[in-house]
Amino acid sequence: MSVERLNPPGLPVGPAYHQVSIAAGTRFVSIAGQVARDADGTPVGAGDLAAQVTQSYLNVVTGLEGAGATVADLASVTVYVVGWTPDQMGPLMEGLVRATTQLGIEPGPLPPATLIGVAALAEPDLLVEIQATAVLA
Repeated sequence: MSVERLNPPGLPVGPAYHQVSIAAGTRFVSIAGQVARDADGTPVGAGDLAAQVTQSYLNVVTGLEGAGATVADLASVTVYVVGWTPDQMGPLMEGLVRATTQLGIEPGPLPPATLIGVAALAEPDLLVEIQATAVLA
């Protein structure tokens, strides 16, 4: 694996993500922000944050696979959520668990992740956008 994830002493250990990624590789993969659209561009999960997170994460994984990468190669993830409030954490995590279950992967802690609340995204029906970077050996 080209990305080592860790929680160094002195930083809090969170249940959802690691604090640091150490990437050693020769290929840097940047996945554009993925939203709740299927392969045909059809909107998925209107008004449903969990459903939109699921589709967005599945799209990230499709992008990784297209580059010859897997979720194990993720170095960082940034999640943008419209009108973020802490009570949205449940649906956000539910969406991630749905996606990982559908993919047949363990829903362990993510690589270093940043969650950013935003006023809006590119289209009015979008509730979430997930951007990711990966490093391949």
